[in-house]
Amino acid sequence: MFRFYNSLSRRVEEFVPKKKIIGIYSCGPTVYHFVHIGNMRSFLLSDVLRRSLMYGGYSVKQVMNITDVGHLVSDADEGDDKMEKAVRREGKTAWDIAAFYTDAFLADCKRLRLLPPTKMPRATDHIKEQIALVVALEKGGHVYRIKDGMYFDTATFPGYGKLSGQKLEDKQGGKRIGIAGKRNASDFALWKFSQGAKREMEWESPWGVGFPGWHIECSAMSRKYLGQPFDIHTGGIDHLPVHHENEIAQSEAAYGVPLTRFWMHGEFLVLGDGEKISKSKDNFLTLQTLIDRGYDPLAFRLFCFSAHYRTPLTFSWQAMDAAQNALNNLRQTVRAWEKPRGGVEDFEKRFLAALENDLDMPKAVAVMWEMVKADVSTAAKAASLLRFDTILGLDFKKYVAKPAKAEKPSAAAAKLLTQRLKARADKDWKESDRLRDELQKLGWGVLDGKDGGMTLVKSQQ
Repeated sequence: MFRFYNSLSRRVEEFVPKKKIIGIYSCGPTVYHFVHIGNMRSFLLSDVLRRSLMYGGYSVKQVMNITDVGHLVSDADEGDDKMEKAVRREGKTAWDIAAFYTDAFLADCKRLRLLPPTKMPRATDHIKEQIALVVALEKGGHVYRIKDGMYFDTATFPGYGKLSGQKLEDKQGGKRIGIAGKRNASDFALWKFSQGAKREMEWESPWGVGFPGWHIECSAMSRKYLGQPFDIHTGGIDHLPVHHENEIAQSEAAYGVPLTRFWMHGEFLVLGDGEKISKSKDNFLTLQTLIDRGYDPLAFRLFCFSAHYRTPLTFSWQAMDAAQNALNNLRQTVRAWEKPRGGVEDFEKRFLAALENDLDMPKAVAVMWEMVKADVSTAAKAASLLRFDTILGLDFKKYVAKPAKAEKPSAAAAKLLTQRLKARADKDWKESDRLRDELQKLGWGVLDGKDGGMTLVKSQQ
């Protein structure tokens, strides 16, 4: 029986599916820029959740949106649409920008071996559904008009704040209203009017030409493809206090039933000083950044499993080194195993138990390592490891029982290895790291032995 932490109830609850197919809605990217590795940790949560449920025997329908309009720079509905800002930054059309960064996101998902969502709707393809939701809210008396758009009146929804745990009056306290005409600081835009020059992305509506607010799209598309209520809504912890709170308000106010049964939020990926990785800061790291430094994308996937999804995870290059070395060592180990046959039942039960306990991936990985080192048949271990890999997603089928072809390193790689041996002997760790990075650029990973020795392995095979 799976048990997940529900952000709405703020406790771990048993998850009992109500239908044959489990419906999951995962907040997707705003495609105005590359996603960073902190974003990818959040998307990895939804991937592990889906894989785990499937591992447990369930059928899953996962919907992930593509936000290509309506996400303003400020959650308070101030500033520019992020897509329009990107237009000025890059000198391309908004449509071209959305297409380019959507493709880049999908490429990153493939490199991290995230399962493709069952459905990936775009906000710009669902304007009709978003307008229909605003009309329903207007009929219910939840909407008012001001100069720049149509707004949801949070005072008309008694449950506003239940996800964050703050009462409406507490959420209002100390907040400036900001936009002239707003009744409450927490009120949010449902439909924004086009003002000034004609926008590339704008549509006719009952209230005038404009574009949807960010929050309305998720409510409209999740209902269309999953119904209401659906089973699980996932997203980053940064979405909880505003975006997800607003989704609940507009969906429940319009239709009188809960939006979803479970809310699951992934914590931040942070740097050593506790600062979260963000596009607005100078610590914007992408998956390509890691690849350019010689890391296998799946080393980042393994690294993310080192902390529970509800715990902040500290990123460092040293941690990435450890993950890459662990992955390389594991690949080399399983190459020498026999072909998969049977399985190791005790370890498989413990692995599933870790997943059922609120997706405890650190525990699941620990079970995997314990099995790898256990004194049992390598054929049985190989069979179980491949079953584990339906969750881990580390592509072990390329390595299990497949001895590596002998490949002699180039003269350049051999020279770098010799230089690195000397740097480590001299305890010049900075030079040692630099040489390791140079070796990785040439396609060679380095396994550091306890005795100071090193082994070169062909990386990203």
